[in-house]
Amino acid sequence: MQDTLIDQGINLMLFGMGTVFVFLTILVFATTIMSKLVHRFSPEEQAAESNTTSTPQPVSLTAPQGASPQVISAIEKAIAQHRQR
Repeated sequence: MQDTLIDQGINLMLFGMGTVFVFLTILVFATTIMSKLVHRFSPEEQAAESNTTSTPQPVSLTAPQGASPQVISAIEKAIAQHRQR
């Protein structure tokens, strides 16, 4: 028996959505496994990186045209406060 055009469209849609679902599921598992491997084999790099990011660093901004010194100061303070979190 011959499939109608609607049946073929539904089959194609289900095959395509199934393929995308399987691919994304495999991608999630692969990413999770790679993340666990990186954390297992390089913990010293992660600890060193967290120590360098915890110290606030001075902010140097180049003032855009028309920006007042008060606005620049407020932006610098906001960035410093955000980095202290």
